[in-house]
Amino acid sequence: MLSSDPRPAAAPRAAPAPAMGLGHALLAQGALDSATLRRAERLARRRRLGLGDLLVRRGTVRRAQVLAAEAMRHGARAVDLEAAPPDPRLVARLGAARCLHEGAVPWRAMGGATVIATSQPDRFAAFCADLPASFGLPIMALTDRAGVDAAVGRAARRRLTLAAANRTPGPESCRFWYARGPRRAMALGVLGLAAAILAAPAPVLSALTLWAAFTLLLGSVLKLAALAAGPGRPPPPAPPPAIPSIAPVPVVSLMVPLFHETGMTGRLLARLGRLDYPRELLDICLIVEEDDTATQAELAAADLPPFMRVIVVPDAPPKTKPRAMNYALAFCRGSIIGIYDAEDAPDPGQIRAVVRQFRRADPQVACLQGVLDFYNHGANWISRCFTVEYAGWFRVVLPGLARLGLALPLGGTTVFFRRTALEAVGGWDAHNVTEDADLGLRLARHGYRTEMVQTVTLEEANCAAWPWVRQRSRWLKGYAMTWTTLMRDPRLLWRQLGPWRFFGAQVLFLGTLSQFLLMPLLWSFWLILLDLPHPLAGVLGGPVMSALCLLFVASEAINIAVGVAGLRRAGRPGLIPWVPTLHFYFPMAALASYKALFEIASKPFFWDKTRHGHLSPLGQADAMAEPAMARAAE
Repeated sequence: MLSSDPRPAAAPRAAPAPAMGLGHALLAQGALDSATLRRAERLARRRRLGLGDLLVRRGTVRRAQVLAAEAMRHGARAVDLEAAPPDPRLVARLGAARCLHEGAVPWRAMGGATVIATSQPDRFAAFCADLPASFGLPIMALTDRAGVDAAVGRAARRRLTLAAANRTPGPESCRFWYARGPRRAMALGVLGLAAAILAAPAPVLSALTLWAAFTLLLGSVLKLAALAAGPGRPPPPAPPPAIPSIAPVPVVSLMVPLFHETGMTGRLLARLGRLDYPRELLDICLIVEEDDTATQAELAAADLPPFMRVIVVPDAPPKTKPRAMNYALAFCRGSIIGIYDAEDAPDPGQIRAVVRQFRRADPQVACLQGVLDFYNHGANWISRCFTVEYAGWFRVVLPGLARLGLALPLGGTTVFFRRTALEAVGGWDAHNVTEDADLGLRLARHGYRTEMVQTVTLEEANCAAWPWVRQRSRWLKGYAMTWTTLMRDPRLLWRQLGPWRFFGAQVLFLGTLSQFLLMPLLWSFWLILLDLPHPLAGVLGGPVMSALCLLFVASEAINIAVGVAGLRRAGRPGLIPWVPTLHFYFPMAALASYKALFEIASKPFFWDKTRHGHLSPLGQADAMAEPAMARAAE
């Protein structure tokens, strides 16, 4: 039973091991039988996990039983860190990061000693070995890991919250958009361009048309090169490992950011529960905002298995997904960090595939990007076009860019990181509304690489027009903020990326933004195809107009080829007749780009959230997902 009594039994700095092992203490309690214990001990040695952690995470025993057994072994008392919180000054002196990493927290200073509540008593001596001398004699008390996490979260709330918002170094973060100067400069630039168009429409529009055509040419060439690079094939067999084949399988932490996702949690928990990975090595973190009480209540009512837990993010600006993930990262226990969204239906074998690929990859491969697809592709025309777009992007363009050696802008879900690399580059930029694309380029700037992993996650296509525009405007706003951040020091970016990847970043970010913003100028070439006069023909001349018209047609042919190839690789040939209609789908992105431009000047960090679960009936979503998941697994 937990106690707030501040007099736990003393334990010396280098206490001898208890005479009774944890397993025998649990046997004495009747918590498990000897056959189960023998199997668990063998598995714990193989996994290199503590016996108590393994038993709890597999659901064999309860945390309270392990705590009682540890108290009996060590002659120490258990403390209730919620009823009697630790001294925040002691937590600050030791550091919240170390407390969370070690699963221990200094609780009370008592004369020349400090009572330390630990969730890993067998490692207490090692923990104390390099404890600062100012803590005096360490005295052991017991608690569980959840108690440590919650206590440190409360004691170091302000520090952890500030760290989550500012984890990315200032020169690599887009938080400089807080200043009025950049926003005013952008607004003045737009107004100046509008004034120039009014003053001299023909030459200015001609120059903009030529720029749009130039970026269209570069983008089309890059797509064609990605298509020619061929489908993503499985990597070659790995060389003999430098570590023994019996090396433990790593702990994998999966972050699932949730915000106003009521009605989604039941399906989400069921889908995550199908992941085929050892439960004792799975750490699923359901991340919710402090003021989202509805989602918290729904999760509290759910019967969460031991390998799932809720992390509540303190309410503070900016209220973005990357800030929430930065905060949760401090509480994660895995050496691999993965991201899922609330509507995701991952392939059950996905985590095993990720671990296998990380094992055979070189250390510079810091990130693996999975393939995204949709289970509601047949809902309407927008969902079909969105599916074609994703098929081309995830099955053709991204694998091709990887083969061409370019830096990859990541997707926001089904993306997995080596934790050491993620922490080394400063996590996610909490102020960037497309934190995924930004992080992909930042990894490349620091010498890391991203590979595609051939495993599929199905999600819900945003298939209503205005929600689609709102989602795409956030993506384009993030692209613009990422590009401006990258180009704060172009020479440094050139040195970090090299000429080839620098060129690729310009095409992917500046080129994409230019084409969407200037799409009406590109669409004006329909006038020539329809044998109608073009207002710029007299300025640019017949040969130039003919060349531009040919480029316009060729780019559409390349888009169609990419879409068809993507659908074939995705196993969705039935959608091929819809590929040409993407020409009428992308003008919505032009509207989204204007919304993004306005928001950069007015509210750059506003997160226009995508709603989930309302675009297809809740009862039909899993029915649509299951057959698609089966096809993906094949």
